[in-house]
Amino acid sequence: MGKLSNYHLHDSLGYQISLASRLQEKRFEESLKSVGLTRIFWCVLLAVGNEGLTQPSEIADFIGIDRTATSRALRQMEERGLIRRTSGQEDKRTTLVHLTDDGVDALHHGEPCANSNNAYMAAKLTETELKEISRLLQKLSAGETTGLKTI
Repeated sequence: MGKLSNYHLHDSLGYQISLASRLQEKRFEESLKSVGLTRIFWCVLLAVGNEGLTQPSEIADFIGIDRTATSRALRQMEERGLIRRTSGQEDKRTTLVHLTDDGVDALHHGEPCANSNNAYMAAKLTETELKEISRLLQKLSAGETTGLKTI
């Protein structure tokens, strides 16, 4: 039987982007394990600690995950003492998320993992290539992030 399709998976842009992303994510996740974090925990720590986001819906949108996954991560992080959740002062139905001292420490411990992973990937490219791939990836994703649930 001959070929049924002319499509070549390994030549497709989507496959190549996905493969590079998965390789980067796997390496990063392995590194974060050494400091007791997951990639989602790291992203939540950044959302709260660096971006000042306090509402679960804001955190979910920043990370690009659904509300259920965010709720699960926040519960696990609270159990581990990385965050604390409180009720809003004006609207008691509102949940606010804050880093604990342990959460701040975890953010600091995760930063070398992120920097190392970024440096590892960046070292594979020249400075010009790095700027160009960044520009091209931003171009590919421009206007396409609404409703994105990637992590």
